[in-house]
Amino acid sequence: MTRDLSLSIDVGTGSVRAALVDGSGAILHIAAREHDQIVPQFGWAEQRPVDWWAGVTVAIRQALAAVPDARNRIAAICACGQMHGTVLVDEAGRPTRDSAPLWNDKRTSDIVAGFERQYGAATYLSESGNPPTPAWPGFKLMWLRDNDPAAYAAARVVLMPKDFVNLRLTGEIAMDTGDASCSFLMNPTTRRWSDAMIDLLGIDRAKLPPIREPTEILGSVTKAAALETGLMEGTPVLVGGADYPVSLLGSGACQPGLASDVTGTSCILTLIADAPLLDPEICNVATVEGHWGPFVLLETGGDAMRWARRAFHEKALGYEEMTGRAASAPAGSDALFFLPYLTGERLGAHRNARAQFFGLGAAHGLGHLHRAVLEGVAFAAARHLRIMEAAAGRRLERVIASGGGAKTALWLKIKASVYGAPIVVPQEPECGVIGCAAMAATATGRFSRLEDAVHAYVRYVDEITPDPEWATVYARMQPVFDKLYSHSQALYDDLDALSARVAAKIPASAQGL
Repeated sequence: MTRDLSLSIDVGTGSVRAALVDGSGAILHIAAREHDQIVPQFGWAEQRPVDWWAGVTVAIRQALAAVPDARNRIAAICACGQMHGTVLVDEAGRPTRDSAPLWNDKRTSDIVAGFERQYGAATYLSESGNPPTPAWPGFKLMWLRDNDPAAYAAARVVLMPKDFVNLRLTGEIAMDTGDASCSFLMNPTTRRWSDAMIDLLGIDRAKLPPIREPTEILGSVTKAAALETGLMEGTPVLVGGADYPVSLLGSGACQPGLASDVTGTSCILTLIADAPLLDPEICNVATVEGHWGPFVLLETGGDAMRWARRAFHEKALGYEEMTGRAASAPAGSDALFFLPYLTGERLGAHRNARAQFFGLGAAHGLGHLHRAVLEGVAFAAARHLRIMEAAAGRRLERVIASGGGAKTALWLKIKASVYGAPIVVPQEPECGVIGCAAMAATATGRFSRLEDAVHAYVRYVDEITPDPEWATVYARMQPVFDKLYSHSQALYDDLDALSARVAAKIPASAQGL
C-alpha cells in the first residue's frame, strides 16, 4: 500500500477545512465546514470547540470521499489553527465551558491596561518575548479565573483550537512552540513555560500543557476518532502548529532575511530572524523550522482601499478602476502623504492614532488620492520593517506577499520600491495547507529537513522588482512620513477630547477648556 498523501486540517475562524495533498505538494481536494462566531456582548468573540470537531469530522469525510482510496493512502495528519482561542478541558477532554474566547475577543482590555500601568517592559519582555495585548491567552486565563471560576477550577488543561482537535483525534495533549510563544507565558530563550510570567499573572501552572515541537508525532488516530472521521485507526498525527507560523512556512518564509507581507483587511509584516526582537512595538512568534518571526500588524491594510471606495465613490467604483486611477498619478503622488491609521494602532503608546492626508494642494486629483492611499500603507509597513531590520542587524532580502493585497500588481510594485527588495507571490495561495503538508512529509521521512520540503512544495508566480525611479522618490519621502507619524502623536489625545465633547454635546467652556 502506497502512503503518498498527507491530510492538512485548518481550524479557521470562519470554517474548518480538510485538504488532501499529494507527494509533489499539489492539493487534490479541499472540503470545508463553516461554524458560527458568538458575540455575547460588544467586544467579545467566542466559538464552541465542539463545533470545530463537528466540522472536522464532516470536512474529513468529504475530502476522503473525493479522492480514491484516500483513507489508506494518508501517511500522516497535520493540523494548524487560529491562534489564542483559549479552551479549558477537564480530565475526560470535555470543555468545561460551552464556548472559548477567540483571538479577536477584547474582554481582557481592562486587565491588559492595568497590567501596563503596573509593570514596565523590562519586567516582561525577556520572559514573554512580547508586549501585552488582549489577544494573549495568558490574559484570557486571568479573566476566566476571575469571571468563570467554576470552569477554571474544573479544567485540567488549557488548549488552543488545533490542540483540541488533536486531543479528539489522538487522546494526547500538547501545545506547539508557535502557539505557546504567543501566550505571554513562554520564555523565548528556554522555549518552556516561564515561572516568572506564571507568577506575575497568577496562573495555575498545572493547567498548562507540555510544549512540543510542531513536527513531532503527537500520537495516532484512535479507534473512536476513526469511526467518527472515516480515517484509518493508527494514522500518525503531528503536534501541528498555529496557523500563522504554519502559513509562513507554506509561503516559503522560513529563512532569516526573508519577510512576509500578508495584506487583507489589515497588514501583517514578519521578518524571519535568528532570535526574537524584544521591543515594545514588536511581537514575536516561534516559527515551525526553529527560527523566530518578529511581526507587527497594521490595523489598516486593504481596509484603506475599502474606506476610499466608500468615502470617495459611495462604493460605485470598483477596486480595479480605483487602481487604474492611482496608476495615472506619478510615484509619490506629487508629495501627497496618507497616514493609514483609520482604526488606530495595535501596539505602542498611541493606539488612538488617526488617519490623515498631508500636503494636499489644488493640483491634486482623485488619482493622487488613491495612489497616496496605496503608498501610505507601504510607508507605514516599511517604517516597521526598518525597525525590525535594525533590531535584527540585517537587511531583508526578499518579501513574500500573500492575502488579497497580493492580487494588485500596482500595489506590489509600490511596496517593492518602498521596501527596496523584490516581492514574490506564492503560486498556491493556500499557504497553511501547504505548510501542514510540508511538515507531515518531513515528519514521515520524505524529506530530511523542513526547508527541503518547502523548496519542493512552494512555487512562485512572479517576482516584482523595485522600480529604480520610484525607489528614489520613495527613499526621499520615507523620512518625511516618519516625521509626520511622530509629530502627529501629540494631537491624538486632543482629538479624543474633541470627539468626547461632540459626543456628549457639552461645550468646551462648560468643561473649563
